Amino acid sequence: MNIKQGLRPVLAITAVVYALVGLYLLAGGIWLTALGGSLYYLIAGALLLVTAVLLLRRRQEALWVYAALLIGTMVWAVGEVGLDFWALAPRGDILVPLGIWLMLPPITRNLGTRNLGTRDLAPPSRAAQVPLGLAVGAAVVVVVAALTQDPQDIAGSLPQVAQNAPTPGDAGEIPDEDWQAYGRTGFGDRFSPLKQITPDNVHNLKVAWTFRTGDVKGPHDPGEFTDETTPIKIRDTVYLCSPHQILFALDAATGKLKWKFDPKLTYNSTFQHMTCRGVSYHETAQGAETIDGAQAPVDCGHRIFLPTNDGRLFALDAETGERCHNFGDDGMVDLKAGEVVKTAGFFEATSPPVVTDKMVIVSGAVMDNYSTHEPSGVTRGFDVYTGRLVWVFDAGNPDPNEMPSDTHHFVGNSPNSWIVSSYDPKLNLIFIPMGVQTPDIWGGNRGADAERYASSILALNADTGKLAWSYQTVHHDLWDMDIPAQPSLVDVRTAGGDIVPALYAPAKTGNIFVLDRRTGTPIVPAPETRVPQGPAPGDHLSPTQPFSELTFRPKNNLTGADMWGGTMFDQLMCRIMFHQLRYDGPFTPPSLQGTLVFPGNLGMFEWGGLAVDPVRQIAIANPIAIPFVSRLIPRGPNNPASPDASQPSGSETGVQPMFGVPYGVTLSPFLSPLGLPCKKPAWGFMAGIDLKTNTIVWMHRNGTIRDSAPLPIPFKLGVPSLGGPLTTAGGVAFLTSTADFYIRAYDVTTGRQLWQDRLPAGGQSTPMTYAVGGRQFIVTADGGHGSFGTKLGDYVVAYALPEAH
Repeated sequence: MNIKQGLRPVLAITAVVYALVGLYLLAGGIWLTALGGSLYYLIAGALLLVTAVLLLRRRQEALWVYAALLIGTMVWAVGEVGLDFWALAPRGDILVPLGIWLMLPPITRNLGTRNLGTRDLAPPSRAAQVPLGLAVGAAVVVVVAALTQDPQDIAGSLPQVAQNAPTPGDAGEIPDEDWQAYGRTGFGDRFSPLKQITPDNVHNLKVAWTFRTGDVKGPHDPGEFTDETTPIKIRDTVYLCSPHQILFALDAATGKLKWKFDPKLTYNSTFQHMTCRGVSYHETAQGAETIDGAQAPVDCGHRIFLPTNDGRLFALDAETGERCHNFGDDGMVDLKAGEVVKTAGFFEATSPPVVTDKMVIVSGAVMDNYSTHEPSGVTRGFDVYTGRLVWVFDAGNPDPNEMPSDTHHFVGNSPNSWIVSSYDPKLNLIFIPMGVQTPDIWGGNRGADAERYASSILALNADTGKLAWSYQTVHHDLWDMDIPAQPSLVDVRTAGGDIVPALYAPAKTGNIFVLDRRTGTPIVPAPETRVPQGPAPGDHLSPTQPFSELTFRPKNNLTGADMWGGTMFDQLMCRIMFHQLRYDGPFTPPSLQGTLVFPGNLGMFEWGGLAVDPVRQIAIANPIAIPFVSRLIPRGPNNPASPDASQPSGSETGVQPMFGVPYGVTLSPFLSPLGLPCKKPAWGFMAGIDLKTNTIVWMHRNGTIRDSAPLPIPFKLGVPSLGGPLTTAGGVAFLTSTADFYIRAYDVTTGRQLWQDRLPAGGQSTPMTYAVGGRQFIVTADGGHGSFGTKLGDYVVAYALPEAH
């Protein structure tokens, strides 16, 4: 019989939908092809339009055309990204459901084939559905196969026990049950010798106590309001600071408040940061009756040092919270002294100082990308008892040790160090991770003095500030690729049996620079390698950069195939945006066109650093992978040359004025129109490194999109983290800093996740551990992070195993 009925509404609507999708892909595909990108979207759009026309004409050939589109899509998709499920998803999440819809009776029973020699349609044929059924089946097979593997995963096992391992250089420096510095000791290894919590019992961890600081974001706080503190613990007391630098002393067993100190911070919304990463501790050595000719204050034999964002350093009695009156001006030193620019918020001491038996050594963050008229990033050494300035290291001064005087101020815009330094008491060297002279993204006006120590690791004599050695990790840094984390110090026994005092410095570039900390000589080779050229007008570039052979840097440059999205629609837009940007691999210079920066401004490593087990000779890392976009803005009517017309933005992203140089700059993550990363996942990992061989042994995606997706779906794509890991002699590592609100525990040997618990807010901090009364606690500060977009709060949470009764 002939098919005489008119076009059914469902078929008409279907045809319109397919036509609209086809038009979008065709138009976008033409645009992408013109930019030199993939032809796929143009072809897919054309086939969808053909399908829509055939549907309007009620032709079963529509199923054959769509089958060809699906088969071609699967071949293209697997060819681009292999069997990586999350990379495949946006290539099929629209087309496969549309293919399934075409196979349903409301469509198929209204389609026919054209009779030869007539304009009539023959009744529908089941045979016409076979190609589409096979195509959909092939797509299902690809999806199932992709779900069983992860091409980005590295499976392996770290050594259980290091053979003939050296005694850790900081062993016995503090009691096993304490955590007396930001990284537990001056070595910055974030390792605890405690063993009560193990892979076998970690799943029994429960909340032991919770403390609320009451310090929350207010109307005059900047967007970069963050809770990044790592508490310290001495004997029976835990000390921590909140974003407004309020210091709290808590009972280590119960979390109950003992005392608090509020420095009454001076601040406003233009501050670039509002954060406190921690405080430092000093204990008077026995027999130290006089220091620097002054009587050691008995009431401050145990003291806490608190830095603040408005440029002050406090010394407080650890027992009472009272000021140490003999230190500086009634317990306070003004860190703005000696600076030319003294505006509050332009020099921010966001990280705890290094404390030796004689000195308290302070660095600080300088306002990024605002102007060429800013404070110096000078590092200073103060007498630990009196607060007297003993030495300085002003990296932009021809004589970096020149002391301030009535006729000399610190050099403005000297490179700074904004994160914690490390200290080796045997060598009496402090190891300082350096940043770059601001403005960061254009350096045509930088002199040789400003360049020589920028983005370097400095080794200074802790008593005098004199340089022992320096090692530069980025030459003429135009990407803010500084050393963002405290270097980890570890004594490594080589294959030949020698013990080498090593320094591991994770960099934003993804490189981990491994140096002999006595001399700064690389242990792991970092050969100079040619990098892209072609700077912005007026600037210049280094022809080469050092690339460490121990690295998480991607093996290959990004391509259009690496672009991602929640759907094929925003994936197409990401591919178009990718081809509109300048990108030639790592160290592609900033440009007026717009430059894709990968690793991005957050870096592959941030301030959390590594966690090193010096006994097993292993390290745990949490690298991230989020590209950024930078675009230089020439001076003009909408980009004034003078700071008179602008105030600091209170953020490190968005428009950055860079007054005093020919350009401003916009900085932003590389996101799709839906706000998703344009680079395919994973964006965050946990990884294990064998320090004897300096190889990455295991690496797994880490974290879910539960708290960053429109719906709370816990898909494990691997999300970025801000903060660092903790590892223990019990064989368990912990991390809290992912974009979802969890604390997680991992088997150190394999990286397998053992346990997780939901946090009350974002945990963008580094956890720590201690023991009191024979019970081991894991403590995390959970207050969220403004620019990272996690939930803000004021929580400190301690976990422990249930007490035996």
